Amino acid sequence: MRPGEKDGHDVVVTGGAEHPEPDGEFGAEYWEDRYRRGEPTSLQRPSPSLVDETGGLSPGQALDAGCGSGADSIWLASRGWHVTALDVSATALAHARKTARAAGEDIADRIEWVHADLTDWDPGERRFDLVTSHYVHVPGPAEDLFGRLASWVAPGGTLLVVGHDGHAHPRGSQVFTEQVTAGLPEDQWEVVVAESRTQTVRHLADESVVTLHDAVVHARRKGPSRLGPAAD
Repeated sequence: MRPGEKDGHDVVVTGGAEHPEPDGEFGAEYWEDRYRRGEPTSLQRPSPSLVDETGGLSPGQALDAGCGSGADSIWLASRGWHVTALDVSATALAHARKTARAAGEDIADRIEWVHADLTDWDPGERRFDLVTSHYVHVPGPAEDLFGRLASWVAPGGTLLVVGHDGHAHPRGSQVFTEQVTAGLPEDQWEVVVAESRTQTVRHLADESVVTLHDAVVHARRKGPSRLGPAAD
């Protein structure tokens, strides 16, 4: 479900350089068609925001909501997390499985790949120590998605949402930090980060480079964590 894949600190955008997503619905057919047009051709790296915001956390159970080609899931698994990696595109998941196996069986064995739609997927009684979602766009109100993501975080766990900052991107799929934090009551959540960040974007077709602005929200659900303190 990603608009682009990460190569170092660059995002390789497969659509229009500054606004890769069209206005309108982002259903399963849209994403499957997008991934069927071609697998990413560059070395995949994790999201810089994921590394910055979760690198110091103790590994536990993680949900990568909209995992795309799996770069973030693989990075988390390499650090000891057990990852549920979910995406609506079967083609994206097939590529992700292949990449994970190439990274090592110990890493691949820590990842459960799930072909499902975030708008109706139900984890049942499971809750996660980390729920991370990067550039995920689904049909319907964004607030509904953010509410679902937050509800899957275990006490003491972390929610990380990253998307194209709506204050800087006037069209396409947008995220406002206020949309995310509005659904995080102060008596239940500590908002660690809610800000706009910039990153360089490289367009695959013509190698043009632009600066994108991301909305980043990192929040911790209050309550005792089932994990121990993070290792130094």
